[in-house]
Amino acid sequence: MFESAELGHKLGKKEFKHEEPLLRSALLNAQYDLAELKRFPVLIIIGGVDGAGKGETVNLLNEWMDPRHIHTHAFGPPSDEEAARPPMWRFWRALPPCGKIGIFFGSWYTVPIVSRVLDHTSDAGLQQHVDEIFRHEKMLTDEGVLLVKFWFHLSKDRQKSRLKALEKNPKTRWRVTADDWRRFKHYDKFRLVSERVLRETSTATAPWIVVEGEDPNFRSVTTGKILLDLLRAHITAAKAKSTPQTRKAALLAAAPPLPKMDNRGLLSGMNLSLTVARNRYQKQIEKLQGELNLLSRDKKFARCSTVLLFEGMDAAGKGSAIRRITAALDARRYHIVPVAAPTEEERAQPYLWRFWRHLPRPGVVTIFDRSWYGRVLVERVEGFCSAADWMRGYSEINDFEEQMSCGNSLLIKFWLQISKDEQLRRFKQRELTEFKRFKITEEDWRNRKKWGLYEAAVCDMVDRTSTEIAPWTLVEAEDKLFARIKILKTIIDRLEAAR
Repeated sequence: MFESAELGHKLGKKEFKHEEPLLRSALLNAQYDLAELKRFPVLIIIGGVDGAGKGETVNLLNEWMDPRHIHTHAFGPPSDEEAARPPMWRFWRALPPCGKIGIFFGSWYTVPIVSRVLDHTSDAGLQQHVDEIFRHEKMLTDEGVLLVKFWFHLSKDRQKSRLKALEKNPKTRWRVTADDWRRFKHYDKFRLVSERVLRETSTATAPWIVVEGEDPNFRSVTTGKILLDLLRAHITAAKAKSTPQTRKAALLAAAPPLPKMDNRGLLSGMNLSLTVARNRYQKQIEKLQGELNLLSRDKKFARCSTVLLFEGMDAAGKGSAIRRITAALDARRYHIVPVAAPTEEERAQPYLWRFWRHLPRPGVVTIFDRSWYGRVLVERVEGFCSAADWMRGYSEINDFEEQMSCGNSLLIKFWLQISKDEQLRRFKQRELTEFKRFKITEEDWRNRKKWGLYEAAVCDMVDRTSTEIAPWTLVEAEDKLFARIKILKTIIDRLEAAR
């Protein structure tokens, strides 16, 4: 797919001097329109052959546009902090918010391509990376990101000439390293692997744009024009869309009937009559907390991170269960993330962004009080997103959790279930208890009216996201004491199995 990039396109200095000011002005105006609209982010991926002008293009875009609205990230080898998390963690943290432009100089393509060229991974390993990238970019574009991917190309002879010219000039000698020449020796294999990756990841919503890198004037104008056309087209489309209020109304009006439950007896079949006597509870809870504390101080515990996820019906006892867990842990080794409605900052990013950034380093426990499953629960039932959005949510969540597992994180998921009558009793008790009144809101009462819809959503959620690496544990929480014991036992069993 690189043939068209070797035609030797040129752009004279006179023509460039005429094109440059017009293009710069138009790009700057489009950038300000994007910042004012704040409807979608722009992510520019810069890749290609060494010496083809990748760095110069990054500098040029920052020079031609307002750098205050551009987030530029040059990704080299991962730092110790980055290497301690799943590989995609550092890219998620660097995503630009709505209204901003992000430039990734080096990206999620770098490691898979280089690893295959150097035979550090197999063809099957490369294909797995390609499939993961395909799904990741589809998720980004589905979330509204304008993803622009530039690949700057040079033929083998031109790359050699370019590297020699840069090396010969004292002012540019620093740009050429021993690694550049080592990679040049693998030029033919780099080309074959790169062609395969680009071919399989060039899609209708995120196509690769191959630009010849020999002539800097042609490269600059071509890149600028393509970016301008894409910006204008997306801004025009975003302006033509309805307001957030009318979009929500349209979603609710056009929402199809909820699908049949995959397992309609999943929750109704739970035995909510299970209890534990208080005197027995006191003995067990102390013993289990001691076991958990010892496990958390084990040397093997420091080699992986642990994520505990709590979902459940309102008033099911998530908070009290979490307190019994943290009572057994060193306060320096855990972090609780209470998940509520997204903030303005979080709404400006793809849905999973706010969860990715909280993933812990090895030796640390992160506890999510509600989680990314809001996409297939609250957002589905309340109509905060389209059916297409929450339906794709299942696969995106499974991908996310698989990446956590591959990144040496242990994920333990709990759903706490109570009966509708017990929920009513607890709601009334909260209203009457002074220090519990903050726990009951009008939203809780509204959610209660949709009990059946939430049950259907939970059944679908468990069936479609309970996997071998991240199974759901359903907790009979009618008796809080029984629930706490079951949760602690499950955590201890999973931690011991992971050692």
